[in-house]
Amino acid sequence: MSGEPEVARTPEEEETEEEEIKSSYKPPPEKTIEEILAADQEDESLRKYKEALLGQAQAGTVIVEPDDPRKVIVKKLALCVTDRDDLELDLTGDLTDLKKQVFVIKEGVQYRIRIDFIVQREIVHGLKYVQKTYRIGVPVDKMTHMVGSYPPKTEIQSYTTPPEDAPSGMMARGSYTVNSLFTDDDKNIHLQWEWSFEIKKDWKD
Repeated sequence: MSGEPEVARTPEEEETEEEEIKSSYKPPPEKTIEEILAADQEDESLRKYKEALLGQAQAGTVIVEPDDPRKVIVKKLALCVTDRDDLELDLTGDLTDLKKQVFVIKEGVQYRIRIDFIVQREIVHGLKYVQKTYRIGVPVDKMTHMVGSYPPKTEIQSYTTPPEDAPSGMMARGSYTVNSLFTDDDKNIHLQWEWSFEIKKDWKD
């Protein structure tokens, strides 16, 4: 140890350092399914791994919705609480209508968020779910979840966040706005939407 006192960093400096770390990360180049299948054919164990990973995509291009050119189609957000029906947002229609649908959440409950989506045409790499929560326009929480890489499939695929605790106490009660973003390592924005919830002392029913 040098004996010199550690200089405290400002939040701005920490944020700058975090951005530099992020910017130094270079995601691997995207490869088509054909390129992945063609590589390392002599490696039997790797070939079997690819077959398990790619699943239906080996038989040809998986296209679930031909009129939609996107590789990722986000279908639904669900707020999941044990022993209660899921609260769901349909993400396939007019996203501006979501602001009219306000979830009521009992203070202090543990919940998870599930995203249902379709992957078609090509593998998507490094999917991420980013959620920023605001109260009266002031940011109060941000979470980023690594969803992972997914092959095309005809079925709905899902990602569920780890459990979170809703705020509790009289000061926590009230309305919140959430900005959600489904993106990936290459900064493709697959869907961005805004929704709302209200923390109450008890469930509305």
